Amino acid sequence: AIISQLDVQVLPIQVSHFAAEKCRDILLNESINALKAMEEQGLNQMIISSPPAIFYLTGKWFSPGERMIALYLNTKGNHKLVVNKLFPIYEDLGVDLVWYADIEDPIKILCTIVDKESTLGVDKNWPAHFLIKLMDNKGAKAFVNSSPIIDRLRMIKDEEEIQLMKESSRINDSVMLKLWSNLKEGYSEKYYANLLAELYEEEGASGFSFPPIVATSPNGADPHHGTGKDKVKNGDSIVLDIGGVYKNYCSDMTRTVFIGKEPSKEHAHVYNIVKSANEKAISIIKEGVKFSDIDKAARNLITDAGYGQYFTHRTGHSIGIEIHDFGNVSSVNDDEVKAGMIFSVEPGIYLKDNIGVRVEDLVLVTKDGCEVLNSVTKEITVL
Repeated sequence: AIISQLDVQVLPIQVSHFAAEKCRDILLNESINALKAMEEQGLNQMIISSPPAIFYLTGKWFSPGERMIALYLNTKGNHKLVVNKLFPIYEDLGVDLVWYADIEDPIKILCTIVDKESTLGVDKNWPAHFLIKLMDNKGAKAFVNSSPIIDRLRMIKDEEEIQLMKESSRINDSVMLKLWSNLKEGYSEKYYANLLAELYEEEGASGFSFPPIVATSPNGADPHHGTGKDKVKNGDSIVLDIGGVYKNYCSDMTRTVFIGKEPSKEHAHVYNIVKSANEKAISIIKEGVKFSDIDKAARNLITDAGYGQYFTHRTGHSIGIEIHDFGNVSSVNDDEVKAGMIFSVEPGIYLKDNIGVRVEDLVLVTKDGCEVLNSVTKEITVL
């Protein structure tokens, strides 16, 4: 058996993913994006096990844990969803359901569905013990990583998704401002992380899109600081990287603020460099620009200011159903951006034992530019 990765392109056809009555058309019409991409790649069949990808195609979210779930698609039809009986399904998902119990082997059931004489596409994150067992049972002629087919389709949001992403970001803006109104010395990072959970609930979000980062100086110099017990002090800077989930769509934004008094000349200088890098990168975004050029726009500005070695991560990542959807804004990604893509622009400078600054917005690509989905000020803010 050979495992390789498919090289697929984004296809222009757009499909709505949310109305239950549309689900059967989504799965059974061979002209839809996923099946069309499979045909163009010469791939007859694939199984989709990623819950976000299954939601994207069916409108139903599953949390299977260690139990196997597999949506089987075939360009000739015979689509199936293999699912444990612990997860009841009462709506029509537009696909035949194949149930199994805990005392049954789902791989043996899957082997009765898969065409053994054809190559089978599998998800990149499918647990190895399922894949190896399917291989041992000679479930298919060969195996390929077919995740790029769905991943690339998900990169371009349709109008329904765009509106959900805008609302998710509006909620995030509101939560950030409410958090600002509560920030004061004497309370811990963990206190504010717990407060965020309440604020998202108040605003109609269903929870965090990722564990929030509340990093009071000098903790902000760690880009992925684990929010802890350190207390906010007068004169601190605080990196606030937060996001919530609204109807299964994620938000993400970072602001760096100062507590009690104006930042020092050095800290204000660093802050304004990062803010300018964020704005410079955003200014060049439009359909046809390379992701790598967006990264270079931010990185070159920071490098020219003498802080290049302190910008230690890529400039951004795609976002949607998952906080990190497929696709990133990095120096090695030469893909061109397309209208309907949504990703973050989040340059930063991190000075150990001193200060960390990150400024992040989500942007929606349009034909001739982009729309910034966040409205919270990026000017130096003292609370």
